[in-house]
Amino acid sequence: MRSVWINGEWFPEAEAKVSVFDRGLLFSQSVYEVVPVIAGRLCNMAYHLARLARSQAVAGIADTTDWQAVFEEAVARNGVTEGRVYLQVTGGSAGDRDFLSPRPAPQPTRIVFTQSGAVVDHPQARSGLRIALKPDLRWNLRSAKTTQLLYAVLMKEEARAAGLDDAWLVEDGRVTEGTSSNAHIIDQRGVLISHPVDRGVLPGVTRICVMEIVRGMGLTVEERPFTPDELYAAREAFCSAASALVLPVVEVDGRTIGDGLPGELTRAIRAAYVERLLQA
Repeated sequence: MRSVWINGEWFPEAEAKVSVFDRGLLFSQSVYEVVPVIAGRLCNMAYHLARLARSQAVAGIADTTDWQAVFEEAVARNGVTEGRVYLQVTGGSAGDRDFLSPRPAPQPTRIVFTQSGAVVDHPQARSGLRIALKPDLRWNLRSAKTTQLLYAVLMKEEARAAGLDDAWLVEDGRVTEGTSSNAHIIDQRGVLISHPVDRGVLPGVTRICVMEIVRGMGLTVEERPFTPDELYAAREAFCSAASALVLPVVEVDGRTIGDGLPGELTRAIRAAYVERLLQA
């Protein structure tokens, strides 16, 4: 049975509980991070902690936890060699429901748990993803990694019901991102096109690393939104996320991308990123 960390204490997962008045539960005043674990090591921790601090500032949650130490203990206690560590911080509980948090603010609720599973040898890295495009109807503060994920859940469910793997979202005629990943295409020139990091998309940690790798390979990068038509006509397409690294997209809305197989450049980018993580 897994050990779960809540507010400085470790619990068997069946005994891990939070208040029904927690502001994360009642108002989604809550932020999170997911950090990959490969060969028993935490990956890109500094990037994740920097993004967590930005998300907390947006959500109005103050906290000074030594997350590095907690994460390392979580990995050791649960014997995780490959998988991920999940962190969530909420606005805490004041003992009742009120839109306005009391002053002084309650102590935040802090939660950490682990999930074991394949990260490097991901089956969809070999087969590629089949996805659909869906309208982006989320709220506009997307640069913070909050738990307001209802629309992402609904779109993932629609994709599964249609026999697909996921959905990418479209706003004002431009692709923004995946339901839980950043979206990228490589056009017929061999140029990588990726939505710029702003309030329209999450500033993905894996995306940061992908941009560095791609530029190191000598490829041209255009950080701009792209259209569905550009996606359909792309040479390759892929998504990036902490839990899946880099996964190729081989079909969109029933249309084959490239030759319908994981692209050569996508495979090279994923391989370079895996090597980087293993050597970190």
